[in-house]
Amino acid sequence: MPLTESVKADYFDFLRFPTVSADPARDQAMRDCASWLEKKFVGMGLEAEIVATAGAPVVLAKWSKGGSGKRRKVLIYGHYDVQPAEMGDGWTGDPFEPRMLDGMVVARGSTDNKGQIFAHMLGVAEAIREGGAATDVIFVVEGEEEVGSDNLEGVLRKRKEDLQCDVAIISDTNMAGPDRPTLTYGLRGIAALEVELTGPSHDLHSGVYGGAVVNPITVLTRLLAGLHDEKGRVAIPGFYKRVRKVAAWERKAAKDLKVSDAEVRRQAGSPALAGEPGFSAIERIGMRPTAEVNGITGGYQGPGPKTVLPSKASAKLTFRLVPHQDPREIARLVQKDLKKRCPKTVKIKVTPQHGGFPYFCDPKKGFGPAASRALSQAWDGKKVNYLLEGGTIPIVSVIKKVLGVETLLVGLSLPDCRAHGPDETFPIGYLERGARMNRALLREISEV
Repeated sequence: MPLTESVKADYFDFLRFPTVSADPARDQAMRDCASWLEKKFVGMGLEAEIVATAGAPVVLAKWSKGGSGKRRKVLIYGHYDVQPAEMGDGWTGDPFEPRMLDGMVVARGSTDNKGQIFAHMLGVAEAIREGGAATDVIFVVEGEEEVGSDNLEGVLRKRKEDLQCDVAIISDTNMAGPDRPTLTYGLRGIAALEVELTGPSHDLHSGVYGGAVVNPITVLTRLLAGLHDEKGRVAIPGFYKRVRKVAAWERKAAKDLKVSDAEVRRQAGSPALAGEPGFSAIERIGMRPTAEVNGITGGYQGPGPKTVLPSKASAKLTFRLVPHQDPREIARLVQKDLKKRCPKTVKIKVTPQHGGFPYFCDPKKGFGPAASRALSQAWDGKKVNYLLEGGTIPIVSVIKKVLGVETLLVGLSLPDCRAHGPDETFPIGYLERGARMNRALLREISEV
């Protein structure tokens, strides 16, 4: 599909909606964006509707050629919600006013996930204009992916009959690099928790009480430091019990990606790398589970000194999981470990938050070979890369559980697109490339 000024304008309009699902103040923007999507789908020639949930609405759209012949049916999933973005976070311009920079669109959601789902919309629209897509198509575009997709499973269950399909497609993952078509065959899961420690009933004068009353921040930092052993492995008892053994071909596929530790360090902007010994950086990212501290709160954070002994300290934690770890079990193990190690001098509260299961789909079976052929076609015959992604897309395991189908993960995002970070980017040319990929995928799937 040619990248016309009209297509670019539509994409920019999509990006202007400040659809931050974590912020209740953006609820109207969420509804407005869902309405915009519904109208776009109808304009493309699909039947579309907005499904209300307890949170953000879900947009469903369907196209079928009709007739009596049996046709494949493909579900394409995406999300219109985005991560929070503020100028103070390091953005060099308004996060919700897209701009071009060296062939890249800079805006929140440009890559995660508005650009990628919009490319699929363009591909289907083009096919319909030319007589019809190679398969029947269902779009499911939600507004809560960035906060755990709490309400989407209910929608899938309620509309299960309408959403029956042969396979699902999601573009919400990374490519191995620029113009390197990539089939992601696995995702890490996630278990998120928050830990809060309470010491004295109120903040104290550190000169009057320091040395006599335990500081909750001091206790918290010791607990957090104990999440890993001195070699960089997660130290929680039982954490590795169910970890899947990686096959030899997977380690070879990781090596064939030709992503060196130095390149990972460059992309991260980090002075050095660290992690579990015995694995390269790219292997650690996709194949191994982790424990991460996402944020710490406690005490005085304003300018200048304030000699306070704080009454509380808290931290947000996430654990990235691999097959066959269970996020519920991991949350229990973490709670047990933290409570066991916490001294009696403070009170501890550990609150499990959202979770998602890991995902694995053998690329050599089912629709995997068809996806590989389509990716190669879309990128002019280039070799397809096979990748285990470090991130989590909770809905993938839900699609498998509710609809009983596998998901093909065919990302269009580049490793340095800065998804979730300031100045998020997406190559404008990948809208056209993604539309071409969509058409190749539907064509190859129709022939399986």
